Amino acid sequence: MSGYVLKVPSQLAAKIQAHGMETYPHECCGAILGRDVDGRREVLGLLALANRRDDSPRNRFEVTPGDVQLAEKTAAEKKLELIGWYHSHPDASARPSEFDREHAWPWYSYIIVSVQSGMPREMSSWRLQDDRAAYDPEVIESPAQSPRI
Repeated sequence: MSGYVLKVPSQLAAKIQAHGMETYPHECCGAILGRDVDGRREVLGLLALANRRDDSPRNRFEVTPGDVQLAEKTAAEKKLELIGWYHSHPDASARPSEFDREHAWPWYSYIIVSVQSGMPREMSSWRLQDDRAAYDPEVIESPAQSPRI
């Protein structure tokens, strides 16, 4: 196990799910803004982006260099970092595909939400290994959820 943890407030998780529902049956995509704190990565904002893929938006997404620049600028304005990317998998699992691996960058967090028949289901997060051979899972933790005693 990798030991990676990604703190995602429930309201931001809900925004990712809503974006996936809104764009269904096409993939949604966006930037994840936040920071690394004490060995844990914390999501503090999102930037929804348009899926620039016009040939197969149902099972692929694309962001442009301009989108990356906008995400970095937005993060800097909020005194945050660009820490990753999110996208949906319409009618597919929340596991990264081979295409996802081939187009990802190490270090970033990649949140995937499965949207089945227009409804959000499981959500997962992944980090690409430095050698780009595979992803390591990243545990999603919601600070808004406290353990019940």
